[in-house]
Amino acid sequence: MLSGPAFSAEAFVLPNLHFSELQTPRSFEQRLGVPVSAPAPGLRLTDDEARWVGERIFENECSSKEECLTSWNRGEDFASMSIGHLLWYPKGYSGPFTEAFPAFLRYLEANGTALPDWLRGGPPCPWNSREDFERDRQSQRMRQLRELLKQTKGLQARFIADRAETALPKILDEAGPAESERVRFQFYRIARVKPIGVYALVDYINFKGEGINSRERYHGEGWGLLQVLQGMPGTAEGAPALSEFADSARRVIDRRIANSPPARNEAQWRAGWMKRIETYRGS
Repeated sequence: MLSGPAFSAEAFVLPNLHFSELQTPRSFEQRLGVPVSAPAPGLRLTDDEARWVGERIFENECSSKEECLTSWNRGEDFASMSIGHLLWYPKGYSGPFTEAFPAFLRYLEANGTALPDWLRGGPPCPWNSREDFERDRQSQRMRQLRELLKQTKGLQARFIADRAETALPKILDEAGPAESERVRFQFYRIARVKPIGVYALVDYINFKGEGINSRERYHGEGWGLLQVLQGMPGTAEGAPALSEFADSARRVIDRRIANSPPARNEAQWRAGWMKRIETYRGS
């Protein structure tokens, strides 16, 4: 059975999704005789849904350990914050990845969360190195930041969902005209299973990306959400859709491991990756 809180059928749309430009032909769904997934104004999360999704992502990314909410990984030049490990760059640093934590701080303010003075407006990371960061780990400033992140998991989930939903137009572009309609159908097929489907879509993007970056390939094959959706041939609604999503994700991850450079020994992570994917079934 599907786990999670009980929600009304109309409650599940992620915020700020604008798909007016994605009015793709509906012949595919009409041909199949299944519900037409008309573009929605978003995949908005109720407060209960957002908290539930946030706790699931927190468990996946941090093993539900609060100290993980503020981290700086070895070998990296930036901090990783929140349940989604949003990047936070020191002043003057410009990296190849998308920095999102300052935007999240501004998102908190826009949603009525009172921030300490030193976090208002989404400033650069005040620590310049991992060594500085670790030395300050038990400071009042760091404890204040962890408490803020501990108390706002629901808003963090909403923010991650906002970012994830903007991926669909890019995913459809990458899929190309021949497949975009089918990929879009599978996206909404998962999204209609509330709230587990939202969690599955959002968490997988947070986990393995959209699947549209040409640099994220082994032997020309990607492992992101696009590839998972492409691997779903079915049409059944509800729990069968979640099961098919998880099955496709398992195949995509196994293909990644098989294609990966031997020196990376990605097989060492397979058990953990598969355990995460199994949570998408909602059983």
